[in-house]
Parts: sequence; C-alpha cells; structure tokens
Amino acid sequence: MQSDNVVIIDYGLGNLRSVKNRFNQFAENVIISRDINVIKSADKLILPGVGSFKKGIENLRSFGLLEVLNKSVLSEGTPIMGICLGMQLFANYSEEGDCEGLGWIDARVNKLNPPDDLDMRIPHYGWNTLKVAKDSPVLNGLTRDSEFYFVHSYFMQCNDEDDILTNTSYGENFTSSVLKKNIFGVQFHPEKSYRDGEIIIENFLNHV
Repeated sequence: MQSDNVVIIDYGLGNLRSVKNRFNQFAENVIISRDINVIKSADKLILPGVGSFKKGIENLRSFGLLEVLNKSVLSEGTPIMGICLGMQLFANYSEEGDCEGLGWIDARVNKLNPPDDLDMRIPHYGWNTLKVAKDSPVLNGLTRDSEFYFVHSYFMQCNDEDDILTNTSYGENFTSSVLKKNIFGVQFHPEKSYRDGEIIIENFLNHV
C-alpha cells in the first residue's frame, strides 16, 4: 500500500468519488482537493475529467490552478495521471471549443471521425484493447487481451510519436495513452475497467 500523498484535482468536472475509491485500494492518503497548498504538497497528482475541453480549461483557470499545476508538473516533476478529458487537457489545442490546452504534450485534440461505411457511433462507448507503441513499466501485467472502458468523442493526436504509449482502433487508430517523463495520460477510464484498470493505477503509483 502506497503512503504517498495522492491528490485528485477537483476542478468541477469528473467522477471524483469513483476515482478516489479505486486509488484508495492502492494508496493510503488519497485526497480530493482544489486547494493550492494541498496540490503543492502532493507526491502524485490525478487530473480526472468528464465533459468539454473548453469548460475544463476555463475551470482550471477560474479556480487559479494553472500556475500551481505548471510549477508542480513541469518544474518540480511531480507525476501526474490524466484520465479521459484530463489527458486531453495536456494537449496544445482542441477543436472542441477551439481553445488552447495546458501544452504539456505536443498534440491537438480532434473529433473522432470513423468512415461512414463502418456505421460506428460517436461517442466511442464501451470496451476496447490497447496496441502498445513503446515499452514502459506502467504497462506491466497487461496482456494483448486486456480491455478498458472508453467514453469519448474526441481523441489526442500527438505530433511526437515518442509521447505515444498505446493506440486503440475505433474505425481509425487513435492515441489511447501517453507518457512523457512524469506526465501520464489515458483516454479510457481505469476506475471503471476492473482488474486491468487497477493494474494501470497501481503501475502509475509505483512506476511514474
């Protein structure tokens, strides 16, 4: 059981309680907070998120969290895990809301656009597998059959392939997780992905 201080950032979006419940299985000190001093003291940060990109950035700004996050993540190297919208906010820009993101990952967020003849619904909703793009301890214990729960209409398109950890296919290939030094993001919801999701959470706590 991890003894690190794990802070789930409360910026008004996301299923915070279910994320906390999952992380509490592997870490003793898990806090939901938007308090700047609490975020500063974190050993690990979680940026969850369900909703629109523009609203997410607006909320981070209105709660005064942009400066402390940039300092903690970029200057001090605090590990952070972005979940779904949380990962997308790492990008430079999103066409959802036509607005800039945090700029931690050189990427843009685009709308999923599977070919019409495949008759695939948007949002991408349900279970899917991962295709590993690069090896990392954060994937330890997973298999090619491991499945994760997705709910999203937009995806991250990375400009630097070195940032891509896994891809997933839904009519087209899209980035389903990224890893850049201390910055880790997943498009899927590990807190809803049963044992495979728990493996991802535990690996983040131990290896990022």
